[in-house]
Amino acid sequence: MIELLKQLVNNLGYIIVIAFFISRFKTLKQIVLREKLGRLEIIVFSLIFGVFGILGTYIGIDVRGAIANTRNIGVMVGGILCGPFVGVVAGIIAGLHRVAIDIGGITAIPCAIATIVGGYLAGIIYKKSSIENRWIYGLVGGIIIESLSMALILILSKPFNIAFLIVKQIYIPMVIANAGGIAIVILITENIFEAKEEIAAKQARVVLQIANKTLPHFREVTRESLKKVCEIIRNSVEADAVAITDREYILAHVGIGEDHHIEGSKFLTKATEEVIKKGEILILNNPQSIECKNDSCSIKSAIVVPLKDKEEVIGTLKIYYKIENGVTYRDKTLAEGLSQLISTQLELSKLENLKCMANKAEIKALQAQINPHFLFNALHTIASFVRMNPSKARDLIIDLSTYLRYNIEKGDELVSIESELEQVKAYVKIEQARYGDKLKVRYDVDTDIDVKLPSLIIQPLVENSIKHGILNGDENGVVKIVIKKHKEDNTIKIIIEDDGVGIDCDVINNVYNEKMKCNKIGLANVHNRLKLLYGKGLQIERLEQGTRISFMVYKKD
Repeated sequence: MIELLKQLVNNLGYIIVIAFFISRFKTLKQIVLREKLGRLEIIVFSLIFGVFGILGTYIGIDVRGAIANTRNIGVMVGGILCGPFVGVVAGIIAGLHRVAIDIGGITAIPCAIATIVGGYLAGIIYKKSSIENRWIYGLVGGIIIESLSMALILILSKPFNIAFLIVKQIYIPMVIANAGGIAIVILITENIFEAKEEIAAKQARVVLQIANKTLPHFREVTRESLKKVCEIIRNSVEADAVAITDREYILAHVGIGEDHHIEGSKFLTKATEEVIKKGEILILNNPQSIECKNDSCSIKSAIVVPLKDKEEVIGTLKIYYKIENGVTYRDKTLAEGLSQLISTQLELSKLENLKCMANKAEIKALQAQINPHFLFNALHTIASFVRMNPSKARDLIIDLSTYLRYNIEKGDELVSIESELEQVKAYVKIEQARYGDKLKVRYDVDTDIDVKLPSLIIQPLVENSIKHGILNGDENGVVKIVIKKHKEDNTIKIIIEDDGVGIDCDVINNVYNEKMKCNKIGLANVHNRLKLLYGKGLQIERLEQGTRISFMVYKKD
């Protein structure tokens, strides 16, 4: 048995070496890193891992007419990494081959059945496991399939005494070699998924750099400013050309193709029309799909992403390359980030056009929330997480986007409690990322509160508690957000309380007497808007330690 185990481990070495080199192939990495495999790729992977299974059979060792082998490694690894179809098809290929090379063999049928079942089990593991634990599932799955194979040999193989001797001799070596081999091969290929995280981290850093460089050019959106934005993006992502369009025309184009991709002309391509219509990213990997009317155009591949204002597609960002199949996973990830960035910056640029409406208290509050210091501090916070914790960096980018979009989209309209709290939580997460344990926020919110309230009401009060209450003190602090409903009178009471530095009595008087300075309108603005809508504004109390601000919202039938 020991000698057989040594031979199987030696054979396993060939499989591991092949897996190592395959995991280094750039094409395989690009395919595996895609969120969804195409039909052709699934077929190719099915064949590749089916051949792995066949190789495991050929390098097997004869034991009393049976073959001690590593066939199930290829089949199960294929299913665990690439999904049920690949696992089952690879299992059928390797299983049928096992029968074909040993027709009538004592263990041919049981081993073929176990191999096919192994492919199916691998597909289940693919759905149930995560990247972090799939090697453990693979190890357990390998033990299960080898045990099933031995059981089938005992049940189906004749004569029984020979089958029993075979199982006695090969069971433990087969379990160790195959189950261990599955886990090892999966761990080897894990570097592909680790590369995915590294790419995402690098792309987050690039997007932040582009954000800092392009921000000044969005203060006033013109064709010239958009051209500078395209130039910055082209240099940063190392593309051959970059263009921005609206729903009909090319607004800016920098790089190859400038002679015929002319600013102000219609784009005329079905690909761009499709992106505008569906609002989904589109990858073009050959000149035919790009459909350029100029035969001498050197653009061979491209990625087209939608630019949105709220949910409406208002244009596209197009990144071009002069080689076919030039769009990688890196490029797709980066383009998606740039799409969100530019969409948000285009919406931010609208703030310049809102100055003429500054006489409305709601618009003043809106402008007050888009604080440049907060925005740049948030960007620096995100940048600090990019290398140490890229997953946290991505979450904070989403929180910042949620915060900015809410401030931009919600004017003087009434919104749900859930919508208002979503923006509050996005703001809080960004501040907690900056200040860590110094800041804690607790929520006590009744469920099923069906009431509308003015937008940007709760967040300015939370911001006031954090900045002027908690952060002005020397100790850690807690902000409590309490929302309770009173069924008897259809009212909702909202309380923002902190245990930080108490509010100055002069500030309370200035709010009530409408004497707040114009650069500190947040608290007064909320008070005045509530008075206008409900006839009663904020109740502001200085506590022994901290401040409590409360107000009532009335449900309208």
